[in-house]
This record gives sequence, structure tokens and C-alpha cells, in this order.
Amino acid sequence: MKTWAQRERARQILSKEVGHVRKPHGSRLRVALAFPNSYWVGMSNLGFQTVYRLFNAHDNIVCERVFLPPKQELAELIATRTPLLTLESQTPVSDFDVVAFSVSFEWDYVNVLTILRLAGLPRYAADRDARHPLVVIGGAVTFVNPEPLAPFADVIAAGEGEALIPALDRVFAEAADREDVLNRLTAERGFYIPRFYEPQYAPDGTLAGVLPAAGVPLPVRKAALKTTEAADPPATSIFTPDTEFGSRFLIEVVRGCANLCRFCWAGYNYLPVRPFPTDRILELATAARAHARRVGLVSIALCDHPDIERILARLQEMGYSISPASLRLDDLTAPIVKLLRASGERTITVAPETGSDRLRRVINKTITNDEILDRAELIFASGMENLKLYYMIGLPTETDDDLVAIRDLTLQLRERMLMHARTRGQIGRIVASVNPLVPKPGTAYQWLPMEDAGSIEKKSKRLRTLTGDIDNVYFNIKSERHSYYQALLSLGDRRVAPAIEAAERNGQNWRAAVAETGVDADHYIFRDRSRDAFLPWDIIDGGMKAAFFQAEFAKSLRAEWTLPPKRQQENARLLPVVQ
Repeated sequence: MKTWAQRERARQILSKEVGHVRKPHGSRLRVALAFPNSYWVGMSNLGFQTVYRLFNAHDNIVCERVFLPPKQELAELIATRTPLLTLESQTPVSDFDVVAFSVSFEWDYVNVLTILRLAGLPRYAADRDARHPLVVIGGAVTFVNPEPLAPFADVIAAGEGEALIPALDRVFAEAADREDVLNRLTAERGFYIPRFYEPQYAPDGTLAGVLPAAGVPLPVRKAALKTTEAADPPATSIFTPDTEFGSRFLIEVVRGCANLCRFCWAGYNYLPVRPFPTDRILELATAARAHARRVGLVSIALCDHPDIERILARLQEMGYSISPASLRLDDLTAPIVKLLRASGERTITVAPETGSDRLRRVINKTITNDEILDRAELIFASGMENLKLYYMIGLPTETDDDLVAIRDLTLQLRERMLMHARTRGQIGRIVASVNPLVPKPGTAYQWLPMEDAGSIEKKSKRLRTLTGDIDNVYFNIKSERHSYYQALLSLGDRRVAPAIEAAERNGQNWRAAVAETGVDADHYIFRDRSRDAFLPWDIIDGGMKAAFFQAEFAKSLRAEWTLPPKRQQENARLLPVVQ
């Protein structure tokens, strides 16, 4: 692909957008903000849009976007060695001062390297010098476990963009050169400079610890907003039809979740619960109405916002069709469900996670089957037609009875659906997504080995047999092989980096990449880590203490809940993670 063709495509994309920012470069700090996936996916990512807005809110920064090109264009760029250009000014990415990646998913790690290759930049940080842009990697996955990406990053930005970007701006304004920037960032909360930390390995191959350079902190404390009272909620700032969510206005309503499900890294890592200001949410929604007819409410626990009923009512009055993220069943009320239905919504997404009360106590999902069925009655009686469910398999202490319980609970939910569908003369459907547990860093299950592939495959087949012939119910069960390599990227350390590079070269054949590089994937995935001296992600202090997670894991094995529902105040008092 010739440079002129890339520029023409960029201009066509911009012509369809509303809200992008154009600034002259001049003496401004130039940031190329990269999303390591397609424009279609990236422009639906609220974190990416928010970081773009936050960077450009600083007058002395110009931030432009770059995405992974479509397949045909990608092949042409590689074949012709044409430099990758930013969208706004069609400037080569390599000309910028900073290339900042927003990474949300482990599967996009290889795309980080592809973008660096297209930009003509060395992929390993050790091979870059003052001639090159500073490569900063941030986003949700990197402040959970940044180590697999650490060798490729000059800087890891660990935490929330609202707290990180002002510090980055200040350091660049004060620093004399690239080396001074790196040294100054070590004094700022949330900035981890991998080359200042040397991993130490034990004879058995486990991580024994990390040796920091003189004067740099260990661990690095995650950066986060203390309060959202004066903060704008993350919201769609650029509207385009060429995106996964089309004409939908996305806005974050509340950050964090008080439920503390033991498998959920997001629940722990975004504590404490912080609602965004109601009036500002509604102001932004009013301004966006000219460009959007649907609103997507983004949060881990939507109903933790104290004004959620008022917000929903006002959005309905504005004429929005309202699509919430997954709703916590114990928070659903008749007014909330009626407001959603009145806005045009016909599907509600909920996450029972298991079919049995016992196993739900194991994972600290504080709701019972009776309560789930009660809420299902409320959902279908309100006129909702469809239900999306999230289940998990491979959980600690799980037995065949728990798989049967998934079938039985789903059948009971279907009975409620059919009872109300008959009066309307239209039957909806239930779609269940089933995922194997991938133990995540920064959770009560971070020491737990993933259940072996044969066992997961056996359980998957069993569940397919149990549910395969239920009318109007569809089960989507994710393969264990997909989860295996996701677990490698979640639980690995720096020694996994060569496999990421190999997968980028070979078209993401992970089996071949692991074999080529000699990475012992089973060492990371199927090993009990409870006796490890140091975990790869211990380099980042997310605010939760190991003793708390250990106590939670012990309670999990005893099938004990930690705290009752509706416990935001207790949560904030017991777990003050943002100080």
C-alpha cells in the first residue's frame, strides 16, 4: 500500500466522524495513541476514547490515533514496508514523542508488536534509544499483570488514566531528555519502568523476587482517582457509524463493585466503589443525543450508583434506548426493569455464574437460586423477552452435581420465560455463555492452578449433553484450548515475551510459538503457586493485601460468603485501597 492510499483512507474515516480533535503539532508533546486491534473494535472501547480525550484536554499535548490495519491493508503495508500513519494528520507513528498503547485484552498482545513493526520501531525496549519514541503501555490488563509485555515497554502505566496522564504531562514538561523522563517517572505513582527491575529466579524456575535499581520503588503503587466527584465520567467523545456499537453513546456510570466475587480481577482492582456525578452523566447524555439513539451504561455493578433510577428515567425521557452492561441480580428492582423495558430494551444480561447455591458461596456470589428465579419472574413479567446468562466451569470444589445444577437452573428460568411468553404469543430465547475459570492475578484464586485440559473438556462435553436438546435455549461453551493460552498470558512473567514475539511472526499459532521458544506453558498454568516467594504481578501494588486474598481462598474452600449484599459502606471501610 502506498502512503497516499493510506492517507486517503484516513481522510475517508475522519469524514464520517464527529468529535475528533485536530491540533497543530508545533512545540506540543506528540502522542500517538495506539489501539492494538481494528478501528471497528477500538472505537467501541470506552477506555481508549477516554484516554484520547484526557490527552487532548492538555493544550500542550497533541494526541492522534492509530489502529491495527485491516488484513488486506496490513499485508500490503508489511510487503511494501510503508510506514504506519496516524489518523488525524497522517503522520508517521515513528515521528511522535510517545507511542501509547491502550491494551484491554490478552489476545491483543501480539498486535502491540505488529504495530511497532509497522511503525519501524524496535520491538524490544532494550533496542530503542533517544532516536525513538517512548513506548508506553497502559490499559486494564497491564495493571493486573504487566510482566509478559514488560520487555517491549519503556514504561508501563499501571492504573486509571485520569490519574496517570497529568503526571506524564508534568514529567515531560520538566525533564531534560528521555533518560530524565524515565528517572522522574519512577517517583510518580503508577509508572513502572521495567528496565529498572531485574527478575531473580529460583533453581526450580519459579520467580524468587525482583531486584530494583537504586532509588526506585518496589512495588509500584497503582494510580487511581480518590474520588469521582469532580471527574467527568468516561464517555463516547467521537461518534462514527464504523464501530461495533454503531450509534450507541457509551458512558461509565459507576466505577468498582462491592460484591468481591473471588474470581473477578476487575471487582478487586477498581475498588473502592465510586459513582460518577449524576448531573454530569445526564449533561453528557443530553449533548450526545444528537448523535446517538442508544445509550450503553458501562459498569461492573450498575445498580451501585445511588441515583440509578433517576438516571434511567431521565435517559428514557431523552428518547434513548437503554442497554446496560451485565446486571447484578440482587440489585434488580421493579422500577429499574420497567424503565429498561420502556426504553425499548428486550434483553437483560445477568451472571448467575453457577447453578448451585453451594458453588455460588464458594466464589462469593451472594445470591441464591430462589432469588435468581424471583428476579427472573420480575424480568419476564415486565415484558422482557430474552435473557443472556454467564456461567463458569472449572471452579474450586466443583462436582458433576454442579453441572447438572446449571441445566436445572436454566430449565427453571426457561419455565418463567415460557409462562409469560404464552400470554404475548411470542417466545424469546435464553443464551448462555460458559467459560472455564482462568485464575487471574490480583484475585483470591491467583495461586490456583487452572483445571487440566482433559477435565475441562470432559465437563464441557457433559454440559453439552445436558443442555443440547432444550428448546429456545442456546449454550455457547468456550474451548479449553482458547483458555489455555489466555491463562499463559495472564499468569506468565517476562520469560513468556519470546512466545508473544513468535506468535506475532507466525500468524498467532500459539502452539508453534510456545514450542519454538521453549516456554514451559504448563509451569505457569497448571502449577500451584501458593509457595512461590514472589508472583510476577507482585511488582504492582493494586491495594489488596496477600493476607486478605489468602483468607478469601480459605473461605472459598469452606463455601463461606464474606460480606452480605449491599455492602458498599463496609467495603470502603474495610478495604481503603486508594489513599
